[in-house]
Amino acid sequence: MKQSRLFTKTSKEMPADADSANARLLIQAGFVDQLAAGIYSFLPLGHRTLEKIKTIVREEMDVIGGQEVTLPALTPKEPWTAAGRWTEPGKEVMFQLEGRSGKEFGLAFTAEELVTPIVKKFANSYKDFPVLVYQITDKFRNEPRAKSGILRGREFSMKDLYSFHLSEADRALFYDKVAEAYHKVFKRCGVPAIYTEADGGSFGDASHEFQMPTESGEDLIYVNDAKDYAWNREIVEGIKNGDQAPDGSGTVTEMKAIEVGNIFPLGTKFSAPLDFKVTDENGVEQTVIMGSYGIGPSRVMGAMVEAMHDDKGMIWPKNVAPYHVHLVSLHSKDEQILNRINSVASELHDDLITAGVEVLWDDRVGVNPGPKFADADLIGLPLRLVVSEKTLNEDSVEWKERAGGEMSLVKLEDIKDQVIAWLAE
Repeated sequence: MKQSRLFTKTSKEMPADADSANARLLIQAGFVDQLAAGIYSFLPLGHRTLEKIKTIVREEMDVIGGQEVTLPALTPKEPWTAAGRWTEPGKEVMFQLEGRSGKEFGLAFTAEELVTPIVKKFANSYKDFPVLVYQITDKFRNEPRAKSGILRGREFSMKDLYSFHLSEADRALFYDKVAEAYHKVFKRCGVPAIYTEADGGSFGDASHEFQMPTESGEDLIYVNDAKDYAWNREIVEGIKNGDQAPDGSGTVTEMKAIEVGNIFPLGTKFSAPLDFKVTDENGVEQTVIMGSYGIGPSRVMGAMVEAMHDDKGMIWPKNVAPYHVHLVSLHSKDEQILNRINSVASELHDDLITAGVEVLWDDRVGVNPGPKFADADLIGLPLRLVVSEKTLNEDSVEWKERAGGEMSLVKLEDIKDQVIAWLAE
């Protein structure tokens, strides 16, 4: 992709109402555009990153047997009344409206009330279970004060998976399977998420969150010595940094964090009001048991920016960066040298794309090196390659990884293979 053809532009101006790093950097880098508080358009660079996160989530949900559907965002009032969520908490968080005929509607903020009747319609034998259904769609929440950029939006992307079982034992087995799938999702995204015990809230049983430590986090968690399990402050009141872990496994370290995913048992909260019962293989009628499992791709994207940035801009991991490589060609006053710079850059651009490497080529004319390098740092692609008169004097390309490391020169004859090897690491 030639940067000269990218219709969006970077900005040096900090958004006046940006209250978080992700809001400021994503807008300045041209990843998103704010329409109103908590409502964002995802522009070409942001859209690419968001879709990559969704693809990773989708692939891991498919591996554990999830079947993808798309449920309506605009819903009538009736499905929400069965479980009592049209009034509370629905009235607080749901956008509710009235159609021209006077009929009441709501914009879905979750989907238990929508998916359960569908599954009941088709799954009527024990042989049909378990049923595992998920979707990746936009949800809507009537936040009293939308803040923190795309971390807490009024419209946001959500992957919600729902499981249906005929026994609690089967539900528990699948719960652990989803937890493992979530670990894979976050590892592939480059997100250091910690499995965190949390309060089950209105659903009763304990649930789990996946929390990403960052100083800008709104949650407070207490992490074990192995850094692989934590407890949310809500379930360990009175605990403090250095205290004994609730499970006796050592001491805990207090950390701020952002929740990037959650899993929790639903029991029969939504199946019982619908009288969703199935006779099991022993001839015993069972009320279907459910579980719910969420990841917000847009929230993951915002959390990554909060945790992975410096004073120059964002720092994207390879798997979710909008492009792998930022190729920068610099200007020369010598027309013959400039033609060679452009020729080498063009050939490298095409060769890398043919090899499966995603490249954003800053081919802009009349832009000095300083602004080009500043834009590359702001956008934050994992690898920057520079072609200039200086590098060509060494028959080389300048190599610099965004996440750190010194600049180095790589010979033109070796650059393609080295990029491919780096991408495979």
